[in-house]
Amino acid sequence: MFQGKVAVITGGAHGIGKCIAEEFQKKGAVVYVIDKAEGNHFVGDISKKETLEEFTAYVIQEQGHIDYLVNNALPLMKGIDTCTYEEFQYGLSVGVTAPFYLSKLFATYFSHGGSIINISSSRDRMSQPQTESYTAAKGGIAALTHAMAVSFSGRIRVNSISPGWIDTDDTVYEGPDARQQPAGRVGNPRDIANLVLFLCSDQAGFITGENICIDGGMTKQMIYHGDNGWRLEEMAL
Repeated sequence: MFQGKVAVITGGAHGIGKCIAEEFQKKGAVVYVIDKAEGNHFVGDISKKETLEEFTAYVIQEQGHIDYLVNNALPLMKGIDTCTYEEFQYGLSVGVTAPFYLSKLFATYFSHGGSIINISSSRDRMSQPQTESYTAAKGGIAALTHAMAVSFSGRIRVNSISPGWIDTDDTVYEGPDARQQPAGRVGNPRDIANLVLFLCSDQAGFITGENICIDGGMTKQMIYHGDNGWRLEEMAL
């Protein structure tokens, strides 16, 4: 299905990004990964404009085009109590600015039927305390998705995926951790990779501008004090 196609993945050295890269490779795609971690890929900090330009030039020099761009790199997660101005800016640079700028740099090099997949999070619609830098970035990339889908209309399809609880260590959870999700289990990176490949395929040719949440139904389940033995304990102020 993806034989000879060129896929570019940010943050592809580990976790969800690594799984996406591996699944593309299994299907015959040529995969380019950029990550700040050392490894057999393009090493660089995507919060820096010059890194994005160098990486784009490198891919185009080797391939001349791309077919798929997966903006997956993980933003910083810090909260309003401790997150500095500079750290918040860094989170937005990785989570929103880099996906925008990479999409812009690669725009004229996409093959017909090209696709951009932005990895958001279920935190684009719900939060835990002290997660402002991450949540803002994930909300930003979700909104960026439908804006780019309209701007790239007829040229490139753009969709986003919002993972919920995804365990990247293949841990098998039982008990409350599993049952709190209507699907009955915690997610794994393959759940996300499977949808990435589908959205990049011709089978998804009529899907663009969408943000699809993969969270085992967790964001759809209403929880009240006393439900199923769940109790809210007052926090000490």
